[in-house]
Formats: sequence, C-alpha cells, structure tokens
Amino acid sequence: MACKNVDGLSHCSDEWRLFINSSKVTLKAVLLHNGNVLPFIPVAHTFGIKESDDSMKQLLQYINYDTYEWNICADLQVIALLLGLQLGYTKFPCFLC
Repeated sequence: MACKNVDGLSHCSDEWRLFINSSKVTLKAVLLHNGNVLPFIPVAHTFGIKESDDSMKQLLQYINYDTYEWNICADLQVIALLLGLQLGYTKFPCFLC
C-alpha cells in the first residue's frame, strides 16, 4: 500500500524528509517534518517484499521521489542499498579491492 497522491499533500519539500525503514519482510516509508512540529505522513507500507535494489527503486518511483527530492534518512543498510554498495560482510573491506 502506498500513497499515490503525494501531490495532494500540503507540503513543501524543503520542510520534510523521507524516512525509509526496512526489514526482511516489510518496507515502510514516512515523511517526517524537519522541526517535528507536524505529525509524520505515512506514504508506503509493504509486506512480503524483501529489501533489495529493485524494491527500493519501485518505492521511490511509486512516490515520485524524482519530483520532490526529499532528504532521505534511514539506517546504513538502506543507504547502502540506495547507493548500490555491496551488502554484508566482504572479504576485502576496501571498495577498490
């Protein structure tokens, strides 16, 4: 389930940030107000979708992230997925090796 009518929300993209939380079974996205004056706005909640590059791309496309370009705050695993970094433990910690 996701909010397809993000345009209908009264907001300025500079005043909000996108928080993405994922686990092995759920993927959630909410808009958080920068001053925490206004309540959060849930924009997506999925169940049964694994955290992967494809699921993150679908989520961002579905909520029209390219239009608003909110700042994203998330845990390091989600940030690594969004940046295309290798997940998990690697034999060589250096990205050049």
